Amino acid sequence: MKLFGRAFPTFLLALALGAAGGGVLYAQLEGSERGVPPIDSASTLEVTGIEVDVTGKNSEAARYEGWRQAQLLGWKALWAKTNGRPASQAPGLPDSVLNGIVSAIVVEQEQIGPRRYIARLGVLFDRARAGQLLGVQGEIRRSAPMLVIPVMQTGSSFQSFESRSEWQKAWARFRTGNSPVDYVRTTGLGIDPLLLNVAQTRRPGRAWWRMLLDQYGAADVVTPEVHLKRLYPGGPAIGEFTARFGPDDRVIERFTLRVENSGAIPRLLDEGVRRIDAAYTRALAAGLLKPDPSLVVEEPDLTDAIAAQIEAATDAGAGPITAGPVPVGPATTFNLEVETPNAAAVNQAEIAVSRVSGVTSALTTSLALGGTSVMRVTFAGNSAALAAALQAQGWTVTASGSTLRISRPSAAPQPPGTR
Repeated sequence: MKLFGRAFPTFLLALALGAAGGGVLYAQLEGSERGVPPIDSASTLEVTGIEVDVTGKNSEAARYEGWRQAQLLGWKALWAKTNGRPASQAPGLPDSVLNGIVSAIVVEQEQIGPRRYIARLGVLFDRARAGQLLGVQGEIRRSAPMLVIPVMQTGSSFQSFESRSEWQKAWARFRTGNSPVDYVRTTGLGIDPLLLNVAQTRRPGRAWWRMLLDQYGAADVVTPEVHLKRLYPGGPAIGEFTARFGPDDRVIERFTLRVENSGAIPRLLDEGVRRIDAAYTRALAAGLLKPDPSLVVEEPDLTDAIAAQIEAATDAGAGPITAGPVPVGPATTFNLEVETPNAAAVNQAEIAVSRVSGVTSALTTSLALGGTSVMRVTFAGNSAALAAALQAQGWTVTASGSTLRISRPSAAPQPPGTR
């Protein structure tokens, strides 16, 4: 599981500000009723849906006996799932060993009487300790990181992270440690509602998807959807679930679940998450959950373009290009602002900056033809060294923190009377 924690690039935030307007943006981001931190389940193995019905001399004794039986049944179910064999063949473990490998008991539903305990429970096992008894070390085959955008429809209204929803809460509760799918779940705070909205899930354009996936540390996207219908207030509820994958919204599986009263909607959605995860797991095993190659952010190969530029400069009599000393230092990323009146100016600026000693990559991340574009440059040194290297190549440089503005000096006017 991964959480979004990096600062969002300035150019994306500026683009959102320009599209939405400052006041509208604040209105969309303000308020406290947003964001659900996902449960971290990387260190546990979970077994859910364990039914117990026991009696005891009092309510506490009955409850203790129910939890003790749940540990044993959970161990057998976990062993059977891991080894692909019947639960009846699982090795028996004493209570002292089970108490050592069980991290927690999750109460899904319970009824407590004076001498009787009826419940549906979940058991969390410590991954490291239980893995040794299972014959594994807790390592499972994982997919590429998949960004999760849960979409919920109630009536004619769609929402993802615009406000807290039961569907978002269900995905936050889901323990992903048992799944071979590497889900990247966001909290829904900050700028998430503007970027990871329903409209984005319907947008097939790859350029914007590349920026988003690179920012959130994912390779592709999964869009689990639910259409929740209530027959009448407090009455039966029906959930129509769809597991979608990729920017093209490819449908992996569809199914429908029903509960008899609205109070059971959280349980309905939890079961929907579990079945959608099972659908994605089957798709992964069948080779259908592979990242789209068109979403990979690749650095452009400027070798041929640089060679052509050098040849053109030599033919024009500019003489051979000599490089200064190569800076030595940690690689740092800088933003370069450069005026780009046309597409040719963008290409020429990238080529020219990439020729500077110490620059390992130069890529335009915010394009503004006829205005000022932003170039992301990786340089082995600090901003002062980069400014000096750019000035040595004939650029005029104005520095402001990690952002540099560069321009070519205009030709000076000739004095009167000269030819």
